[in-house]
Amino acid sequence: MSELVLLLLRIGFLVLLWFFVFGVVYSLRADLFGVRARKLPAEAAAGAAPAPTAAASGTTPKPAAKAGGPATANTATRLLITSGPKAGLEIPLGSEAMTIGRSSESGLVIRDDYTSSHHARMMLRGGTWTIQDLDSTNGTYVAGQRITGGPVALAIGTPIKVGATTFELRA
Repeated sequence: MSELVLLLLRIGFLVLLWFFVFGVVYSLRADLFGVRARKLPAEAAAGAAPAPTAAASGTTPKPAAKAGGPATANTATRLLITSGPKAGLEIPLGSEAMTIGRSSESGLVIRDDYTSSHHARMMLRGGTWTIQDLDSTNGTYVAGQRITGGPVALAIGTPIKVGATTFELRA
């Protein structure tokens, strides 16, 4: 084998090795510090988009909840952690979406090995709280069932499990 081919193979191997090192560093940085959560188009218009959908479905409680504001009888006003490291903690809920995860940017920070940096997102849609799994590794469970796909409506008192923490909505 000529020395030129051998030199090119060495340089190629060195470049490939550096790509691998940069990939590992990028992956560690994303895992430690999290990735920026991007807003969904539906979340940007959270006040306007859900109302026509609820009115189009023909259900009467949703328009009543919209007219009464966020503090109506069937809308939760706080989040209670029932089990896990922060058991007993109550978090007041507003009308803003709340991210749940290990990242310090999350509204509810859960520090355990089974929670992703940006694990799930809770949103208020038409007077009803919903939760959406953000492609987490270990999943989000509502009433013992793993949720997949889009947002799932939450009833008051329904247990929600993220990692080793269980919480529920309270009025």
